[in-house]
Amino acid sequence: MKITTIGIDLAKEVFQIHGVDEHGKAVLRKQLRRSEMAKYFVNLEPCLIGMEACGSSHYWARKLAEFGHTVKLMSPQFVKPYVKTNKHDRADAEAICEAVTRPNMRFVPIKNVEQQAMLSVHRARQGFVKARTAQANQIRGLLSEFGIVIPQGIQSISKRIPGILEDAENGLPEIMRRLLERLNDHLRELDRQVNELEWQIKLWHKESEASRRLEAIPGVGPITASAMVATVGNATEFKDSRQLAAWLGLVPKQHASGGKQLLLGISKRGDTYLRTLLIHGARAVIRIAEKKAEPGSWLCKLIARRNKNIAAVALANKNARVIWALLTQKATFHPDHTMATTEAAH
Repeated sequence: MKITTIGIDLAKEVFQIHGVDEHGKAVLRKQLRRSEMAKYFVNLEPCLIGMEACGSSHYWARKLAEFGHTVKLMSPQFVKPYVKTNKHDRADAEAICEAVTRPNMRFVPIKNVEQQAMLSVHRARQGFVKARTAQANQIRGLLSEFGIVIPQGIQSISKRIPGILEDAENGLPEIMRRLLERLNDHLRELDRQVNELEWQIKLWHKESEASRRLEAIPGVGPITASAMVATVGNATEFKDSRQLAAWLGLVPKQHASGGKQLLLGISKRGDTYLRTLLIHGARAVIRIAEKKAEPGSWLCKLIARRNKNIAAVALANKNARVIWALLTQKATFHPDHTMATTEAAH
């Protein structure tokens, strides 16, 4: 009895294992506790292991790969159709075991420790940015109840708060002034945390050759470049540039029947954070292009016939495809869209 394929339903403490032989016959159904996982798989002959991409999946993928196993991660939405009965851990493990053997299955790139650490910095920064925006909106909302209106923008709050606190005739009670000082201190602390994490990201970006190459693309800065490299690595898991753009949710939804095709809005699948960074970068390029770009350029022609939001998504899609080419070919970006490999450049 040789186990060739195993599906693992990950959990916090109790893991469900489902294994099959070369004929697809189930030969292993087992529960393992977290403390037993490493000991069990280190003594198992190397085989194909499938897991859903979820919390701790990249850790276990790296761990099991060290024991000689071939590990594949899959998006849960691609595994769900293989669940044949009611949803429970055993059925999930069986579905994962079957899904990982499908020849047309799409797999998630396994991140190394360095990528995982940099993505953690990005997620922490994103959380601080959201908290900073929420704090700024709270301050603005509370002051509006006292007839004091502050324009939009975090910088407007930092400029106006000192004057509001010093103004003795604005009708603010003392308890509100003390609260306002506390909230403003919290806002400044969140701003400091964001700036420090941005500095860490830029430092990692300078040390990463792949990330520096991506920065040459208009609309891709250190934040976007480092996030892309940390997420997709060398991008070889994607067979072509369109697959990367589709994974980011930057391609239209399709609804086809009877030979008739209907293209809808973008799918918005995949990583929301990366898609947001690419679209924001594209918007910045469009603002500059309206003033300085050549009238006959591709972007200016696009802006002339399409809404700016549509143009921003189209440019983000294009940048995603360029990113795939630069990462897979280890090439250098040139503004005239010609590419030369790094080796040739040297």
